[in-house]
This record gives sequence, structure tokens and C-alpha cells, in this order.
Amino acid sequence: MSLRAALEQLRDYDGALLANTLDCIDPTPAHELYMSGDIQSVTPTLGPTVGLAVTCQLDSSTPGGEPENDRYVEMLEIMDAMDEPSVWVVQTVGSRPDHDCTLGDGMAKMFHSLGCLGAVSAGRARDIAGLCATPFAVYCRGTAIHHCALRYKAINVPIEVGGITVNPGDIIHASTEGVIKIPSAAVNGLLEKAPDMRAFEHEAHALLRRTDVSIRDKQRGVQDFLVKFGFTP
Repeated sequence: MSLRAALEQLRDYDGALLANTLDCIDPTPAHELYMSGDIQSVTPTLGPTVGLAVTCQLDSSTPGGEPENDRYVEMLEIMDAMDEPSVWVVQTVGSRPDHDCTLGDGMAKMFHSLGCLGAVSAGRARDIAGLCATPFAVYCRGTAIHHCALRYKAINVPIEVGGITVNPGDIIHASTEGVIKIPSAAVNGLLEKAPDMRAFEHEAHALLRRTDVSIRDKQRGVQDFLVKFGFTP
């Protein structure tokens, strides 16, 4: 299966199910894979959003100075050259973090034309109606109405967003529940086992909601379902 096809299939699953599956099949510690809860969808009618990370450090809140656009153009060229869909992932480095506004619908249209499906930012966004109409999904810390001069400090380098490290090319899965990164080595196994996790959760949840089964029997039943669907030795 091509990477593009795999990314498309990952869109069929919610992030929580994928995270649960990764816990069972991949040795990466969970705390390295999921972003903090302040990174939320501001375009909840869009997504899930899955693509390869194009990373950036951006200052959009420090007063004074002039825009720095050379790295921005270079970043656009990187997106344009990619064979797979991308997700723009931004570490904000301005001096006034609550005023960092990463993008609006104008930039979103440019990104979308280059195969970038959405953005994940430690800052904020504006023009939400325009983002939804583009369509361009954004996951960030909320909204801000304006920004100072946009200064791109670094592109396609390891960055910190939402409490985790994101490297260029990492697989990003973002949805209304949050953002995770998926280890590339785990993709095939994840796609193989995600349907089993979905089936396990269906049976386990049906058991957990019952009122005629004891607590201990529910616990034993869930463990039995894990074995049934191949999630324990």
C-alpha cells in the first residue's frame, strides 16, 4: 500500500481509537504521541485531518520589526514538491504568546492549493468561516483577530507543539478530540489492527453499560475481549 493510500485510510478512524491501538502494538510511550488539550479544532465541521508534517517556528506577536518572507516561500515550495498531503505544524515563538495568530483564510487558500490539508499550531487563528469554506482544518489554541509582522524563524526542523516533539515528515492525525502523531513504522500494523480495536470497543462498551452484570464480571469480560481481538498475549 502506498503511503498516500495509508494516510487516506487513517482518516476513517477517530484519534482516540488510533491512540488506543498504538498503545497495544507500538513501544512508543503514549506521552510522546499526543498533544495537550489546549490544541483544539476551531473548524469542527472539518476533519479528521491526516498528513505529513511540514514544520515551522513563527513569531507573529512581537511588536515592531518587518515581515520575514523568504522562509515562508521556501516552505511553500516544500509543500508543493511533496507527493503526499501535508499538515502545517507551527511552534509559536513570539514574545506575547496569547497574541500569536498563525494564519487566516488567505494563507489557508495558498496552502490548500499546494496539497496541505490543515494546520496544527501552538498559536491562534482567524477568519474561521473562511477556513471552513476553503476547506482548511485548523487545530490551535483558539482565535485571535490580528497579528504583528510574520517572522519565520526556522522551517522543517524539529519543533515543540502541545508538549510533544514533531519532526518534519511525521504523520499527523488531527480531529475534534485532539492531535496525535503516528510512528511511521507502526502505520501498517495500525491499519491492520484498528478494525479489531473498533470491534473490541463495540463489544466491551455493550458489556460495560449493562446493569445486570457485576463489576468483576465486567472486568473479566473486557479482558476476554482483549484476548479475542488479539490485543494480549
